[in-house]
Amino acid sequence: MAAFARPFVYTASMIFPEILRVVAPPLPGHLAQWQIAAAYAVFAVSYVVFALGKLPGMKIDRPGMAIVGAVMMVAFGVVPAGQALRFVDFGTLVLLFSMMLVVGCLHLSGFFDWIASLAVERLHPRSLLPAVVFLTGALSAFFVNDIVCLAMVPLTLRAARRMGLKPLPYLLAVATASNIGSVATITGNPQNMMIGSFSGIGYRAFLAHLGPVALIGLALDWMIVRWIFGPAVLESVPAAAEAMPPIRARDLRKPVIVIALVLGGFLAGFPPAMTAAVGAALMLITRTREPRLVYDEVDWGVLVFFIGLFLIVGGAEEAGLTQQLFDVAGRLNLAHAGVFTLVTAALSNLVSNVPAVMLLKPLAAGLRGAHNGWLLLAMASTLAGNLTITGSVANLIVVERARGEVHIGFWEYSRVGIPVTLATLTVGWAWLVWVR
Repeated sequence: MAAFARPFVYTASMIFPEILRVVAPPLPGHLAQWQIAAAYAVFAVSYVVFALGKLPGMKIDRPGMAIVGAVMMVAFGVVPAGQALRFVDFGTLVLLFSMMLVVGCLHLSGFFDWIASLAVERLHPRSLLPAVVFLTGALSAFFVNDIVCLAMVPLTLRAARRMGLKPLPYLLAVATASNIGSVATITGNPQNMMIGSFSGIGYRAFLAHLGPVALIGLALDWMIVRWIFGPAVLESVPAAAEAMPPIRARDLRKPVIVIALVLGGFLAGFPPAMTAAVGAALMLITRTREPRLVYDEVDWGVLVFFIGLFLIVGGAEEAGLTQQLFDVAGRLNLAHAGVFTLVTAALSNLVSNVPAVMLLKPLAAGLRGAHNGWLLLAMASTLAGNLTITGSVANLIVVERARGEVHIGFWEYSRVGIPVTLATLTVGWAWLVWVR
């Protein structure tokens, strides 16, 4: 990862150093006023793009803006080029990259299709909805939820066709349950990986505190979807006979053994990043699969986004943003768990959950009972993803994967997403306040 980050970190320092020294040398041990202003401007523009998804009038998306913002922080001397890598949390990057490789290998081997077919393909229609909710949630708790959605959408569509059911309620269940289930562990989603690295909370402790939130949340998700759609959950349409693609047992043997070892390592208390890295290395030792196919499963844009975001937020902290946030937090009473939960949920929907976590991490660490602050941040930033159709990448994956057969519009999603979000956030807040 260091080699991956170094090109754009050092390019700016090669172009601009003499200009920076001549035009406005920094004060000894401090940034000059113009550098502080530049850092705040870069930070503000970057977060506007994170909120909008693209820079208006340009073809710059979130990862692109993360690169541009990181380069500008170095170019303006806010982040010293020689020290830039100290702002990057490599534990988070290693864990995220390794889990992408592990889950990618599982996906290619048919592991998720096999698990889902065992649970879904042989069910009675009345049992399909709870099976989809709890299976999606359970898989999302231990694997990156985006990949789980990639596997669950086609299988859910196939099961609905076979049973002669309308697929919309079940697809919404996949989207919402994937977000709820992913709150349970450090490896459920990227923001939890980041929080686990920053906070030092162990895998088992994280699961013990947020696992009950996920379990209760999944039950609420099932009840809310069932209540909103009512009899339409079992409304009949012409059934279609469709067989599952064959899955060879020998293709599953190694992935199942490796993932069992990785999950065992997590629960045994080994460092998550190293455990996942060992699992990824074992997955790549193969005689049958082209490594390129596994690399294609990695979301390189997310890794680029993380690296740039570390430098942007690091530069803003160097310019005094952290102190400004603490001042704002004092005025808004963000030390109160309920207020902090609401602010985290709102910001996660405004700028996306990963940038929100990066922005709020100094506040989580500074709250009374920092352990609980980190857990509140993980809970609220994850469950807030169910509020709207654009609230999380998992939601968008479900919408895009189902587009050929089912149209999921903003209102179709929101009528489920809004009550699910409000109910689960309330449960999560109450649980963490009680167990504190």
